[in-house]
Amino acid sequence: QVQLVESGGGLVKPGGSLGLSCAASISIFSLNIMGWYRQAPEKQRELVATITTEGNIKYADSVKGRFTISRDNAKSTVSLQMSNLKPKQTAVYYCNLKAPLIPGYDTWGQGTQVPVSS
Repeated sequence: QVQLVESGGGLVKPGGSLGLSCAASISIFSLNIMGWYRQAPEKQRELVATITTEGNIKYADSVKGRFTISRDNAKSTVSLQMSNLKPKQTAVYYCNLKAPLIPGYDTWGQGTQVPVSS
């Protein structure tokens, strides 16, 4: 019954920065992976970054050095700081939660729009 709620989306100019946040509606006690994915218009959903309970991080090659993911285990939140945004990165960004110890567990937020345009 957990829900993920994203915030921070909005219009940003090329080269600009934006921060996204995601909060789980209930506390998470199991080993888990929280992360961000995005889906551009007419494109498939793709990985942006993930971070485990232990702090292990994985970034898509396209965002390394420009995006930073972080989490607060006590609050069950995950954040994404994005810099030097490009128009091609215009997308709906989705928060995600996976629990490796629970077969098939995969929860998504509703998504937040990030249009990158002049």
